[in-house]
Amino acid sequence: MEWIENRKILIVGLGLMGGSYARALKRLGFTVTAIDRNPEAIEYALKERIIKEGSSGDGDEKLIREADAIVSCLYPAVFPDWVREHQHLFKPGLMMTDVTGVKGCVVYEIQSILREDAEFIAAHPMAGRERSGVEFSDDRIFRDANYIIVPTEKNTAEGIRWCGRLGQLLGCGRITVLSPEEHDEMIAFVSQLTHCIAVSLMTCSDNTHLVDYTGDSFRDLTRIARINDRMWSELFMMNREPLLRQMDVFLKELEEFRDMLDKGDTEGMRAKMRLSTERRALFDK
Repeated sequence: MEWIENRKILIVGLGLMGGSYARALKRLGFTVTAIDRNPEAIEYALKERIIKEGSSGDGDEKLIREADAIVSCLYPAVFPDWVREHQHLFKPGLMMTDVTGVKGCVVYEIQSILREDAEFIAAHPMAGRERSGVEFSDDRIFRDANYIIVPTEKNTAEGIRWCGRLGQLLGCGRITVLSPEEHDEMIAFVSQLTHCIAVSLMTCSDNTHLVDYTGDSFRDLTRIARINDRMWSELFMMNREPLLRQMDVFLKELEEFRDMLDKGDTEGMRAKMRLSTERRALFDK
């Protein structure tokens, strides 16, 4: 299925990510429509010309029937139910992808219930902001971002190429492929654990004047502590076992560092710092 300018793409869930997808795809010439249960989100997107058409309920069926492709930006807990309820409206040959932050508990279920003449190729653009809502959407968040395709044996080569092409069109810099299990283990470390650390840093001190004393290091470490509690708690619970494993690894490492400090093991701390510097340098290439 070729990418042509008049292809119609439906965004389901018009928040930060959905709005950012819509901005990027509209800029590239696609016909972008959206569904969101919040009428204010649809009104804003129409007013700002982020989308061509939108619905918060009454017009859902029309927009679904007309879509050539769907990008789901729904929370993972409600995504499968939405597919069950609406897939009878899908065009034959429809391609669907998502932005969901966990995969193992979602991908297999959706692929098991999806019509045979439609294809779901899971993906995770590693992009975002600390604010939620379509009014904060910005397609620049995809520039040079990592984009992970998460296929299974049910996916076709064509579908995987389609999903990768979407990542390229968004402006993502590196496209990789992981299984759902590999994705969830990796995301537990590079994303979910880091959010847990940031939240813990902000909650372990009740000093309300920290902002008067801190430098960039604390601000950088806690940037992601301004968090959507509903979404992230759902993601943590749905990826609980991998996240617990990564928490245990981190706590062990932190305890080792504490023991070195307690025992005055300067060389041990310096060795860890050199290893940290070496590994962090890989991000600067």
